[in-house]
Amino acid sequence: MAANAFDTEITETPEALIGPWRRPRQMLQAQTYDAHASIHDDATAQKLGFKGGTIEGPTHFSQFAPLGARLWGQAWFETGCLSAHYRSVCYEGEEVQAILSKPLPGTSLCQIQMVKRDGTEVLRGTASVGDAPVATALETRLDELKPLTDPVILRDVKVAQTSKRQSVHMAFDQNMGDLYPFSLREKLAVITENSPYYAGTNNPWGRPIIPMEMLSVLFQYRSKDDALPSKGPAVGLFADQEIRLVKGPLFEGEEYEVEREVVALSGSRRTESAWVKTRVFDKAGSVVATMLLNMATLKDSYAPYEEEYRQLYGAGK
Repeated sequence: MAANAFDTEITETPEALIGPWRRPRQMLQAQTYDAHASIHDDATAQKLGFKGGTIEGPTHFSQFAPLGARLWGQAWFETGCLSAHYRSVCYEGEEVQAILSKPLPGTSLCQIQMVKRDGTEVLRGTASVGDAPVATALETRLDELKPLTDPVILRDVKVAQTSKRQSVHMAFDQNMGDLYPFSLREKLAVITENSPYYAGTNNPWGRPIIPMEMLSVLFQYRSKDDALPSKGPAVGLFADQEIRLVKGPLFEGEEYEVEREVVALSGSRRTESAWVKTRVFDKAGSVVATMLLNMATLKDSYAPYEEEYRQLYGAGK
């Protein structure tokens, strides 16, 4: 059914489906938010201890799409879910490989992993279709989170805060704004796994569909119009992300509405994290997709962090 979706060369073993080595492209060098460059800008990234501008996490989701389509066929495009914890950054020019372990008998949930040539793990998590009875990687992770204590950057952000609904769409030649300064057509020219499903009508739905990695762009497109009341300027990065299709696929040029809800706050030695659930609605008001995103803000990137911490909590952190 979805046999003509990709011509990606897939290696099949008794345990797993393995994609080819790819070099994803970095398209966010010009990204700006809080009126400054982002972690994807070389100079900004180097100041924070990275080698250079990092490749945005959901770019890697494309390499799993042919594996999901091979395993589940059309269901992958309609109810597929990728749930990933990003474990190390990837730079342009580095080669990465997607690995999908086959599901246990009677389940529709698989472990996924992406690795570099030297074995470094870029991400790990789960892939699934439908309403899997087994918890996804991030559903499990949410249950185990340590709550955020002594927040500085996120001190005004509260769990259950929900944004107003926003209308969003993605046309082929539409520049997706300051956060995503490129178009769908420009992305399709460099995407690691292209498909005729993305560009034309030769698919089961008769319309161009949006690749899973670009759903992240669509859902975040207007997020700054109703931003969380976090302190800044500061630099954030995607630490965890789950994209789930409920009534997919989503289509090029179609109008959708999104709303965002803060579902958890957590922290680490270097970061403060807001976990935001985005719900996406079609014109009829049905939920067609969801995204869970952990945007981790680097404490060191917020200039007055130490001073404000002392003002709020007394002693040094």
